[in-house]
This record gives sequence, C-alpha cells and structure tokens, in this order.
Amino acid sequence: MNPKTLRIVFMGTPEFAVPSLRRLVAEGYNVVGAVTVPDKPAGRGRHLRESDVKIAARELGVPVLQPEKFRDPAFLDALQALQPDLGIVIAFKMLPEVVWAMPRLGTFNLHASLLPEYRGAAPINWAIINGERETGITTFLLNHEIDKGAILAQERVAIAPEDNVGTLYERLMLLGAELVTATVDRIAAGDCTPVEQMHFDESRLHPAPKIFKEDCRIDWRQPGERIVNLVRGLSPYPAAWTPIFKKGEPSDTAKIFAVHFEPGGVVQRPGTVETDKRTYLAVACADGRIVVDELQIAGKRRMSARDLLPGMRDLSDYSFGEEAAEA
Repeated sequence: MNPKTLRIVFMGTPEFAVPSLRRLVAEGYNVVGAVTVPDKPAGRGRHLRESDVKIAARELGVPVLQPEKFRDPAFLDALQALQPDLGIVIAFKMLPEVVWAMPRLGTFNLHASLLPEYRGAAPINWAIINGERETGITTFLLNHEIDKGAILAQERVAIAPEDNVGTLYERLMLLGAELVTATVDRIAAGDCTPVEQMHFDESRLHPAPKIFKEDCRIDWRQPGERIVNLVRGLSPYPAAWTPIFKKGEPSDTAKIFAVHFEPGGVVQRPGTVETDKRTYLAVACADGRIVVDELQIAGKRRMSARDLLPGMRDLSDYSFGEEAAEA
C-alpha cells in the first residue's frame, strides 16, 4: 500500500504537534483533516486564541474541525465524511473509542518518552527532574487507557548535562516528526507489529503527571544535584521558584532558570545567601551551594545574577526559602 494514499486525520493542539503536521503535508502524505480544540480567550484583552495546530493547518490548506465535545453527532458525522484510513494524535485530549476506532487502520499517538516509562502529561520535565540520562519518543496505538496502547516504534535520545526542558523539547519535537512519518510508512507497508505494554511492575515505573506550582518550589534542604535537575526540568517553563525572605520576613519570590552546583566546603544553613555583591550569587543547600546564573524576581525581567546584583542592597539580610528564614 502506498503510504501517500492513506487518508490521514491529524489531531493535536500545541507547538509540539506542528512539525509532524508540517512534515506530513510537505512530504505529500494525504492529510484530509485536522482536529483541534476550540478557540479560547487568552491574554489581557481575552481575545480568542487559535491553537498552534489550527494556525498551521490553515496555512497548509488542511480542513479543521474544532469540536466542543467528541461525542457530538455533528462532529462524528463530519469526521466520518473524511473517510479516514489512519488517525494520528499528538498532545491532545483523551479520545473516546468512537473517535480513535473510526479510521480503518486505527489511531496512533506520539508520546515524548520511552514507554512504558513516564506515562502522563509531562514526560520531558520529569525525565530531567529525575536525573535521567536518556529518554526518547514512542508511537503507540490508542486504546481505552492513557499511554498504555501497543507500541509501534521508538527512538532513544541522550539527555546532556546542559539540557533543560526547552532544549530537550525542541529535539524531541523535531525527531518526533521523523518517527511519525516512519510509522505511517511501516503501517502502510504492513511491517509494523504492535508490541503490547505487558508484564511491567507498575509500582517501579516512573510516572509523568501534570506539574503544579508546588512541584516547582525549590527545597534548599535537598542535595545540590537534585536541585539542579529540578531547575533544568522546569526551565524555561513553568520554571522552578523560591520565596525570598528579608530579615526572616517574606519579601518576594523568584523564578530560577539556570544554576550550577558547587559541592562541599563549609555548608551553611540551607537557603543562606552567599554573594560577592558583584557577580556571584549562591544559595546553600544540603551538601554545598547552588550558584544562581539566571533568575527573575517577581515583577522584574529575567536576568543574569551579574546584572541583578549591582542593584541590590543589604544582601546579607536575604535568604531563599523558609529553611534559613526560620533559623
């Protein structure tokens, strides 16, 4: 079967899905429709914002469907009218069986981890936060459970010490576009044997749940390597953060974007600020100090410690987190 003749319905929302859609169209695959979320109010003016997938689909001349509900008969009729042979899902909502089972060859998902590890909404973040040295991408068939369908293909990717979620996201996004087209080719050729996700001890697998604000808060009592990984795994978005105290009283908050670890030496109480007031800003942790390279005080722009320090006074009065403030 010629993969370019398959009638493909593409389903997704954010930027991560866009390179795959663009690559499919650019290489001549027959994308007959794109399904994405309805436009939503955003920004100060609450103007309607279109999803990244909708914007790309419109530029590419791909018809767009934006259902409020996936079981809406009008949407299902419109989807059926596209006569889909294959569905592709990237970074989208959980779909009911009536949608993912409609294409005659089924529907596959692109996920940014090496399944079965890191099932969930934030696999790239959690892989870095947990100090992994390798991750990857997976295509798998949708079924009734989240991220548990039969695996079609995988590609492994090394995580470099200097990677943060932004750099790794970019690499996986682009590599994902390659894996999507390769998976379509293999399905069309009939040489893609799904491998069920079975016989795993679920309690030993790493989950990747949605990240909330408290997940991003730095605990300066932790070892330095763990704090570095937390910052990397949340930079540039949503960003690790810490409360700032002045003379033991809450003063401000700061997002922390880039740090490095200096182990050992005289270990101060966690959260204690050490600085030369010119270029060096460090915070004591369990086994050394975290040198802060880039940060953003609430209400100010993101900047290097070198740029921030000259404008701050009485730095000896400050501490990061409650750990030192409560001393």
